[in-house]
Amino acid sequence: MGSVDASEKTITGWAARDTTGHLSPYTYTLRRTGAEDVVLKVLYCGICHTDLHQTKNHLGASKYPMVPGHEVVGEVVEVGPEVSKYSVGDVVGVGVIVGCCRDCRPCKANVEQYCNKKIWSYNDVYTDGKPTQGGFASAMVVDQKFVVKIPAGLAPEQAAPLLCAGVTVYSPLKHFGLMTPGLRGGILGLGGVGHMGVKVAKSMGHHVTVISSSNKKRAEAMDDLGADAYLVSSDEAQMAAAMDSLDYIIDTVPVKHPLEPYLALLKMDGKLVLMGVIAEPLSFVSPMVMLGRKTITGSFIGSIEETEEVLRFCVEKGPTSQIEVVKMDYLNHALERLERNDVRYRFVVDVAGSNIKDADA
Repeated sequence: MGSVDASEKTITGWAARDTTGHLSPYTYTLRRTGAEDVVLKVLYCGICHTDLHQTKNHLGASKYPMVPGHEVVGEVVEVGPEVSKYSVGDVVGVGVIVGCCRDCRPCKANVEQYCNKKIWSYNDVYTDGKPTQGGFASAMVVDQKFVVKIPAGLAPEQAAPLLCAGVTVYSPLKHFGLMTPGLRGGILGLGGVGHMGVKVAKSMGHHVTVISSSNKKRAEAMDDLGADAYLVSSDEAQMAAAMDSLDYIIDTVPVKHPLEPYLALLKMDGKLVLMGVIAEPLSFVSPMVMLGRKTITGSFIGSIEETEEVLRFCVEKGPTSQIEVVKMDYLNHALERLERNDVRYRFVVDVAGSNIKDADA
């Protein structure tokens, strides 16, 4: 497929049909290739905790059938006539969003992830009225604006988690001026995003403390990921000794949890950056913020520009995601393990190596 094919292509993906979240093969058609569209053969796709939320309707807005997957690495097999950034054969990535209005303040500031009319990679509707479907499939059609080139020196399976988990931690560190060497940072929660937080922050020259509810992950945090310190949040003595010691905390915990114990760890002007998708209200007493001029804020993935930056950063500085590569027929088991936090630290699906048979093949 080098030239534009105006016909719809019938492909196969793995879709959830209901709130059980169980995935099984599903045949559907891609939208027609537009003038600025890139058609990619999916090579790899990471599995994110958000895929659990969406397939099981934890956020109350899931539409079925749904093909998840938003950490997509693929090979370009076709380009529209007005595509200027990519050529057939390029290895590229696609992240969480595939559309935006292009006219609002966030779009004009190149932070399109905050556009109120953004279009999600899956569980959404494209401008032509066709449902968007994600990367647990043999192919995707994506506007070139939302495609990034995978740089040489970065293996495609390693690149996949950077398209969500990697840029999600990189973006707030950049935006809030937290890239200076010598800062002291905390990473709360050691999952897919958290482990990238440790690696990215260490590569920026930060002193990194992993904060967890038990000692269970101490060895992997210190020995495998290179954290400088490990703090058990249920140990009152440890928490008291660490008060007023951190410049920032990246909070990746995706379930309801108290904020006050972690606010106490921040120095004056310290920042607690929320990243976990939580459908319940969080609470704190105001003096915990007022008496240190501290900030509770949030950050959502990153822009296309920041995604390109984090890919270059990882090539230059060397941090890599720790992954477990699986085939498509392991998807449901992988999601079950992810729900139990039984992965170190990111599943990546070898889509191209899973022998998906398309109707057009």
